[in-house]
Amino acid sequence: MQDDGRPDDEALRRLAREVLDIEADAVLALRERVGDAFLAACRHCLACPGRVVVTGMGKSGHVAGKIAATLASTGTPAFFVHPGEASHGDLGMITATDVVLAISNSGETPEILTILPLIKRLGVPLIAMTGRPDSTLAGAADAHLDVGVAKEACPLNLAPTASTTATLAMGDALAVALLHSRGFTREDFAFSHPGGQLGRRLLLHVRDIMRTGDRVPRVAPGLMVSEGLFEVSSKGLGMTAVVDGEDRVLGIYTDGDLRRTLDTRRELTTTPIEAVMTRNVKTVHGDMLAAEAVRLMETYAITALLVVDDDDRLVGAFNVHDLLQAGVM
Repeated sequence: MQDDGRPDDEALRRLAREVLDIEADAVLALRERVGDAFLAACRHCLACPGRVVVTGMGKSGHVAGKIAATLASTGTPAFFVHPGEASHGDLGMITATDVVLAISNSGETPEILTILPLIKRLGVPLIAMTGRPDSTLAGAADAHLDVGVAKEACPLNLAPTASTTATLAMGDALAVALLHSRGFTREDFAFSHPGGQLGRRLLLHVRDIMRTGDRVPRVAPGLMVSEGLFEVSSKGLGMTAVVDGEDRVLGIYTDGDLRRTLDTRRELTTTPIEAVMTRNVKTVHGDMLAAEAVRLMETYAITALLVVDDDDRLVGAFNVHDLLQAGVM
C-alpha cells in the first residue's frame, strides 16, 4: 500500500494475476464435466428443427445473450429471451419446435422458475447451466451442465466473475461442438458476417474486384518498350500484359522489368517488349477467392496479377490497391 492507502503498482498486478488464476482454474475444472449431459445437450440442439432459446437473469442474462449470439453465428439458430419479459408475453416467442437453454448460477432464479411450468407444458427440451446440480432448475432439466466454481474471483466472493467466465466457456464448448457436427465452414461463417473483414475476405472473389475492359493494360509482343510504357503509366497498375492477337497472355512487363531493361542498357525505342518481358507470368481465374490471391501475391512478392479464362485469354487485372480498397487486405 502507498502512504495514502491506495494499492501500489505491485499490489494491482498481484490482484489481477490472482483473478486470472482463479478464472483459469474455474474453466479447467469444466473439462471433467464434459460427459453424458453435455452429449445430451448437443443431441437436443442438433435434433432441434427450430431455434435454441437462451434465457438468463442479471449477469447470467448477459452471458446468455453472448452464448445465443455465438450459437447463431456458428450455424445454430438461436436468440435471447429475457425471463422477466417472458412471463409477460414474450413466452410466445418459444415454439414447440425449439430448445430452451436456461442459465442460472443458483438454479433458483425466480424469474426462470416462474416460466418453468410453461416450458414444460410446451414439451420442449430444457438444457440448464447452473452452479448447483441439486437446484430446482437442474432437476427439471433434460440435460444439466454443471458450471459451478470453487470460488468467485471477487475478493468478497460475491460478484459473479469466475462463474460467468466458466458459463461462457461452457457455452463456447457447446457452440463449437455443434459447429463441428453440422459441418459448418469458414464460408458459412462469412455469410453470417458479411459486413465484417472476415466476410469480405471469404466472400469476395477475384472477379468482384478485378479491372476489366479498357482498364486492363495490354500490348502486342512486337511493340517497342517505350510505347509499352505509355500503357503501363496510363492504366495505373504498374505493369502491362503482353498478349497475342487472340488476347492470350504471353507475358507481363512490370516496373521491375523496366529496371532490369535499363540495367542492361537496352535502347527502349528499338527493343520489342517481348524481348524483355517476364514469360512465366502468374495468373489467376475470376472464381478464385480474393483472399487466395492475396496469399499468392505475398508468396511471390508481386503487387499485381492478371486474370485469365480457361483458354488463357486476358479478362482482367488487379493490384494491391484494389485489394485494399475492397477491404481484403
